[in-house]
Amino acid sequence: MSEGQESPLDVVCFGETLVDFLPSEQGKRVRDVPAWHPCPGGSPANVSVGLARLGLKPAMLGVVGSDEFGHFLKDSLSREGVDVSHLRQTTEARTGLVFICLDAKGERSFTFFRTRSAEFLLGQADVDADFLLRARAVHCGSNSLQREDAQLATVRMLGLAREADRIVSCDPNLRLHAWEDPTQLKALLARMLPLCTVVKLSEEEIGFVTGTESPEEALTRLSAMGVKLPVVTLGERGALFRWKGEDVHVPAPRTRVVDTTGAGDGFVAGLLHGLVRWYGGTRALESATREELVVLATFACAVGSRVVEKPGAVEGLPRAEELSSVWPSRPVAR
Repeated sequence: MSEGQESPLDVVCFGETLVDFLPSEQGKRVRDVPAWHPCPGGSPANVSVGLARLGLKPAMLGVVGSDEFGHFLKDSLSREGVDVSHLRQTTEARTGLVFICLDAKGERSFTFFRTRSAEFLLGQADVDADFLLRARAVHCGSNSLQREDAQLATVRMLGLAREADRIVSCDPNLRLHAWEDPTQLKALLARMLPLCTVVKLSEEEIGFVTGTESPEEALTRLSAMGVKLPVVTLGERGALFRWKGEDVHVPAPRTRVVDTTGAGDGFVAGLLHGLVRWYGGTRALESATREELVVLATFACAVGSRVVEKPGAVEGLPRAEELSSVWPSRPVAR
């Protein structure tokens, strides 16, 4: 690398970055929890950590407060190996917080403290095309996009990446309660998703996003938008994706569920890891075979299954050396 040339990145994740507070005991209401443990949170940030632990070079672009929680997030992500040079700190708002309670089955309920939260202040000034295009893929969510400036910045970044043949990924990770008028989110997704190479929805989200409760029909509708690799995750039943007109199911490994928080983020990290390593661009992805994508989606399910075995969205994200038995090996072309 020549002097002054910046090192390449694998994936730029952008959007919400929060502090998740995890309870010391499950099965209690917020008011009854005796102690809380802070962890990095926010879906795109979780994906960035997952990518770093799998050996890639991710970056996190977004906004946090110039407060102790903002410093905590920058320091935590940086220690994981995430480039935080474009995780901007602001004095105009505070870092968002969320308290997560778990029932006996590991299912979650959320109590948010996000009144004028810093994550919502993403805007056009945060768009750095040169930085964005150092990466081979970009990934985003939708939870911090209530302001028009954030929406414009997001659509612009997705468009820049698509025009430059980057893999463009979106996991809306819906939190409808955060929107005064959810129809605004529906309209925004109608602008975002056609710009994406990969869209991951959970089975619970397909009705809102696509207007159907059928995973197969949801894949059809995402494909009709122009999404090359639409995916619906099915929890313990694995995932369903469509490739070149064929719906393909991959199973999830059996696991002991402690906390379902972040399972989808782990899946996305596992999938993007493979797509970036094997293809690195949308045009190259066109040559992918069904067998190759089965391998990558199976690996993504394995990553997601590791997440639910530990509390929180980040603690269970596996490192590459923990996955030697399921590490994706590219099928030999016939």
